Amino acid sequence: MNKHIIANELIPVYQTDTGERIVDARELHGVLKVGKDFTTWLKDRIEKYGFNEGEDYSPVLGIIPEGRGKPRTDYILKLDMAKELAMVENNEQGRRARRYFIEVEKKLESLTVPSYMIDNPIKRAERWIQEQKERQALETKSLMLEQRVAEYEPKISYLDRILQSKGTMTITQIAKDYGMSGQQLNKILHSERVQYKQNKQWLLYREYHDKGYTKSETIDITRSNGDPDVTLNTKWTQKGRLFIHEILKNRGIVPLMDRKSRAV
Repeated sequence: MNKHIIANELIPVYQTDTGERIVDARELHGVLKVGKDFTTWLKDRIEKYGFNEGEDYSPVLGIIPEGRGKPRTDYILKLDMAKELAMVENNEQGRRARRYFIEVEKKLESLTVPSYMIDNPIKRAERWIQEQKERQALETKSLMLEQRVAEYEPKISYLDRILQSKGTMTITQIAKDYGMSGQQLNKILHSERVQYKQNKQWLLYREYHDKGYTKSETIDITRSNGDPDVTLNTKWTQKGRLFIHEILKNRGIVPLMDRKSRAV
């Protein structure tokens, strides 16, 4: 849903491509100077006054704060909901915000007609200037968002791949993600006191064996003399893969895909 700024004096008011007027809940929260943290404040107001998701507001994935982990959830409010939230605060900031929203709506009524449809040359020029400002603000905001996403993407790309994957992997498959052999990775895990070798199979030490990091699979084989036999092979779960990632990160070993992203 594309949007552009139509008012930015006290609280930015945006307008979508469909003409709907909306407000960023975090920006409203900052102006109202509410004593509660953002999430607690908004959820309390939604529950108390019966606002409906999709009708009055919509949760969206927000920009990831610098140096933080998971993306935060932001909320887009319809202008009517924003006015009501300002009113129920019952303080000077709330009254000021509500008056501002009302003035914005009045102003917008005179700006809904595109410049090329206005006969008065002065008003047509004023509207054209306003349109250029709106277009420039939208382009600037879009560029900033793209840059923020581009800067953060390398930091989460490999973790995303782990979290989105299912099933088990061999140590060789995991090792390839770091540009090393399975033998090299096994030696690292052995030196970290994670695993030991018994009967040609790597097994986890007691501290880790019940964490769900690995699974033992039975493989049918044929001996050199032609006799059928079975052998056990250790495979790593995605939880175990994430565990290995943390160990290697502590050693300064970065996945290949992250190294390439950072070099761009």
